[in-house]
Parts: sequence; structure tokens; C-alpha cells
Amino acid sequence: IRPSLLQKRLQKIMDEYVGGAGYWYMTSKTMLEEGLRQLELLKEDSHRMAAADHHELMRCWENYHRIVAGEAHARHILFREETRYPGYYWRGDFPQIDDENWKCFTVSRINPENGQWEFEKIPYKQIIPD
Repeated sequence: IRPSLLQKRLQKIMDEYVGGAGYWYMTSKTMLEEGLRQLELLKEDSHRMAAADHHELMRCWENYHRIVAGEAHARHILFREETRYPGYYWRGDFPQIDDENWKCFTVSRINPENGQWEFEKIPYKQIIPD
């Protein structure tokens, strides 16, 4: 698989399932779960990438890291059950801003041994007065 083809597939998955511009930045739990499934298939296919030169080899490594970043992004959106910044981050299944539960930062860790993701909320502290 050429790196350029894999990159196009990644962009299509992120746009269609993870709330890209082509879908007006809207997604939902169902779409995100399908996107994660598609990313897993893409990750398997990425092991068959081939580079014709050093430039394409660089693109192979970039694609691998883009898949990981895309998965993290999708999992964060799935974890945060609200809409934040309407018009750019819109959960169709949670269409309201929920400051009571989600005015916070979300952080994640992935266990390199088993691939499991952990998420937690970090309190938001207002340092500049309104």
C-alpha cells in the first residue's frame, strides 16, 4: 500500500466518522464507534505500507502517528458526552454544552503493554477574570 493511499483513507475515516468538515463537524457515539473500528482496520493495513524512497518512508511513519493521533481524538470525543464549541465540535447525541459536568480538560493515557486507554477529567481553573 502506498503511503498516499493510506493517508487518503485516514482522512476519509476522520471526516466521515469523527466529525469532519464534510459532515459539518457533527458526530455521535454510533459514528465514533464505527470510526474506531475503521481505524483499527486501517492500522492493520498500515503494516503493508511500502516506500519507494526516503520521502515515502517518512510518509509511512507520519501515517502511523496520524492513525494513533486520530484514534486518540476519536476516543476523547467519545469520552466527552457533550457538544463543545458548537459548529466545530458537535455531538449529535449530546447537542448541548454541559458546563456542569464538562467544563474541564480531558486527558488520556494508553498502556503500551495492553493498548488500553484511560481517561480522566482535570478541573478547569479560570485564571483570567471574565
